[in-house]
Amino acid sequence: MKVSVRVPATSANIGPGFDCLGMALPVYNVVTIDETVLPGTGVEINILSEEENVDNLIIDHIPRDENSVIYKAVELLYNSIGQTPSELKINVQTSIPVTRGLGSSAAVIVGALVAANKLLGNPADESALLSIATEIEGHPDNVTPAVVGGLVISSLENDGSIVYRKLDWPEEWTITVCIPDVELATEISRSVIPKEVPIGDAVFNEKRMGMFVHAVHTKDAELMKLALTDRLHQPYREKLVPGLKELSDAFKHEEDILGCVLSGAGSSMLIISKNNAVDRVNFITSEIMENLNVKADIKTMKIEQNGAEIISE
Repeated sequence: MKVSVRVPATSANIGPGFDCLGMALPVYNVVTIDETVLPGTGVEINILSEEENVDNLIIDHIPRDENSVIYKAVELLYNSIGQTPSELKINVQTSIPVTRGLGSSAAVIVGALVAANKLLGNPADESALLSIATEIEGHPDNVTPAVVGGLVISSLENDGSIVYRKLDWPEEWTITVCIPDVELATEISRSVIPKEVPIGDAVFNEKRMGMFVHAVHTKDAELMKLALTDRLHQPYREKLVPGLKELSDAFKHEEDILGCVLSGAGSSMLIISKNNAVDRVNFITSEIMENLNVKADIKTMKIEQNGAEIISE
């Protein structure tokens, strides 16, 4: 039996929602697990790409042995029902750039879990899949929208369960993703964040998070401009991400452009705007990145409302 699962890219944090806000984006990885019939072949992992111009980092940075998060995801699921994975061929068709803050690891973890779960007869429900994925990833902000799609606020509880709610993103607002040709490992990006922050900064983010949720519900663009600010992670990561400060400053007073935030740990950035400002966003973003002499891929897109989907079995 063979199962293929398509999983969207994700962007986490989105300004004030450090480790709890995430959204799914319409760029995808496809994970296929095939039960082989040759005993003793073990677990084989192959990384594939049909696109000639795909970034080599997409392929080279994904381990293909038992240290891979793909294998760990499958192993945890099998172990949860008292089994051990064996004789499996896993193919990952990649389109999500790695080390760019777009949830590439979450996508392969979720894809492997959903495919393996189907092969096993669906012993794990959504709650169990989210818990296993978060155990591997470390936090739920990417894996939750990868599983359920849309814009999601999520929390890892003390018992390992994930509590989440989806928020309805306004159709009038568009996401533009700026993906610099700059690799930024999550470990490095997290290392610059202090373990303790001033209470004033924590309170600042509390207020901004409340504003964010209300702005989304009421489609309040002016409130969202205030909400898309942060004191817990972006100020510390700013020096690692070329263009983040420049773009944030440039869009601060632009009409119909709500703000620029770091995508996950970076190096990608999200610019949120009204639909009528997309051309201006693209022009300003291109000009700033060119002035910084940084090659960047700029894509305009809507939020992907669907999470991981089985596309063949």
